Amino acid sequence: MALTAHTGWITFSDLWRMSFSSRWSHCLSGCGLLVLNLICITPLAAQSTTTNDHFLAQVTTKKAPPEPIDPASLTSIEEIQKLRQVSELKDLELPRPAQPADIQVFPKAIDWALRHEEIRNSTQRDALVRVTRQGLNRVAAAEKKQAPWLAPGGQHVLGYVSEVDESIQPYSLWIPEGYQQDSTDRWPLEVVLHGRDNDLNEVKFIDQHEGKTLKQSPKHFRLEVFGRGNNAYRWAGETDVFEAIRDVTRRFRIDDQRINLWGFSMGGAGAWHLGVHHPDRWSSVGAGAGFADTIVYQKLKEPIESPRRELLRIYDAVDYAPNAGLVPMIGYGGSEDPQLAAAQTMQKAAREAGVEIPVLIGQGMAHKWHPESEQEFQAFHDRHRQTGRVRFPLNPKIRFTTWTVKYPEADWLKVIRQEFPYQISTIDAEIKNEADLVEVSTKNVAILSVDRQAAESIRIDGSEVLPLRNAAEGLLPDVYYELRGNGWKQLEYKASRDVEINDMRHKHHRLQGPIDDAFTQPFVHVTGSGRAWNSAHEAYTNWSLKRSQQEFDRWLRGRPPAIVDNGLSDEILMDKNLVLWGDPGSNTVIARIVDQLPIEWTKDKILVNGKEFSPQNHAIAMIVPNPLNSLRYVVINSGHTFHEAEFKGSNAQLYPRLGDLAVIRFEQQENGSFREDIVENLILDSRWQIPQQLSADTQK
Repeated sequence: MALTAHTGWITFSDLWRMSFSSRWSHCLSGCGLLVLNLICITPLAAQSTTTNDHFLAQVTTKKAPPEPIDPASLTSIEEIQKLRQVSELKDLELPRPAQPADIQVFPKAIDWALRHEEIRNSTQRDALVRVTRQGLNRVAAAEKKQAPWLAPGGQHVLGYVSEVDESIQPYSLWIPEGYQQDSTDRWPLEVVLHGRDNDLNEVKFIDQHEGKTLKQSPKHFRLEVFGRGNNAYRWAGETDVFEAIRDVTRRFRIDDQRINLWGFSMGGAGAWHLGVHHPDRWSSVGAGAGFADTIVYQKLKEPIESPRRELLRIYDAVDYAPNAGLVPMIGYGGSEDPQLAAAQTMQKAAREAGVEIPVLIGQGMAHKWHPESEQEFQAFHDRHRQTGRVRFPLNPKIRFTTWTVKYPEADWLKVIRQEFPYQISTIDAEIKNEADLVEVSTKNVAILSVDRQAAESIRIDGSEVLPLRNAAEGLLPDVYYELRGNGWKQLEYKASRDVEINDMRHKHHRLQGPIDDAFTQPFVHVTGSGRAWNSAHEAYTNWSLKRSQQEFDRWLRGRPPAIVDNGLSDEILMDKNLVLWGDPGSNTVIARIVDQLPIEWTKDKILVNGKEFSPQNHAIAMIVPNPLNSLRYVVINSGHTFHEAEFKGSNAQLYPRLGDLAVIRFEQQENGSFREDIVENLILDSRWQIPQQLSADTQK
């Protein structure tokens, strides 16, 4: 079947997709361009479609499918054996700014692909061999104290060690011509989020990027993140984006006020979410054809029960759409693509808050860029990347919305603590220069921090004027204010430090739950060395631990560290979230803290919210601040609360199934697995206690 083009360019990536997609014959269609910007349609929409004289290629035959192979045959390839034997390479003297992870990322890619039998056909095998040879070439160069992969004017895959699980993670970086490591000049950075690819792994990612040329050579750094695979840049995938950015900015001279973000499809969903959740991080944000509302996208039946409805608000970008007023944003969708509705939903939600998001529409296009739309989309980012965010003077007006202190910050303001978790919190603030005063109005905010540079004084919700610039002895960059029964009060230095170290163990940033949040930060599994109180409970928790480890390994591309309880050191206790498995009989760490948990747990019963459960067929899954270190979580008997079916099904399904505290009824099946039913599922209050209303309802 021959393909013809009526308008636009076919790019290298287009041809690549046509070669490997079963739907290649649908990738081109006649099209014009319609731009919806505010409520105006640009003249481009009226342009007629004509044959493009610059059409680069025609595909006249459909390639035969690649030949299946036996994954077991791959381990005998000599080059693969050689690369897998490469040591950690910590003793190599690499030229700055190269680091061992740039080499370790290659054997890591091979290891994961082979262990999970992800190389199943000749095309994938060929990619595996290419990547293996590239890895061996890096080893050879490193032994000569050379790092050719860091030469300007090329795209190469680098690596870093993740703090989450100590795994090696890849990213691709274009280093622009003219960059000099010893120069004082700082460069812009473009961050790109890939779409979903069910065959994506480290091998394919490296093969797609290592040494490849781009359609146009950027005059800035261009970072394409791996994001730990297909997770819509949620959980450890979200952490990966910021860890990769941090690694780039640590190694290269990047202007952190000129970092833009965009993505397409799943990458577009990630751009919506990261854009409105972190609006002060980007010079601009662009989302192409990505979902923004799980309920609509997944066609979930409403009404949705609590706490599932509250937990969906963690990641759904549409609930944070007003934050588009804090960062330039643009959307795109093809006129024939159902995902256009997501951009229009974001546009509508932002408009209701008085904010406009321009949306480009590629006329006649399905789930694909229209060339002119793409050009305008990128021009938008070019403009804002050149100007960047303005650090000083401070943004005079802030209007910020959040539903959780997981996402607390906008420029010079931060929601430290909510009165009620997962209810909407808003801040409207304005710097009045003539009065040297900040006027603030809030909703559902219990503690607020403000950059002391904003003004001499502050008034919150019409309260008395409080000091700002010289408050708290001027010892901290931010000043803390707490809502009390008699109004807002400014906290002095010691009280401010108590808030920062979470001395009272409240919910605040990085300690707000739910269970899944623990796996976005450094964590370690801790198993027991003692005798379990109940053998059935022990069998279930052992099975659940194994499932958690296997799923994280396969789907989030890391092997989390694990220790036995008697190996818990002070260093681990201070640095990592503890994921504890077992019961107070088997696990000494659980035994140390059980009396400080919002439950009762004995050999014979588990008491939660006034309800009694038998450990013979019930288990606790919970998260709270660690009583032994109030700046870290402790999780009991749970990994991620979504599982393999959700990872396989859709990245939109990766939302929490459990809140902060749950009781699970289990029943062992003939094959050794367990059936699970959630019989109690709670979100704890801002003090990490069972909400009083729930307790009262139970007592009735």
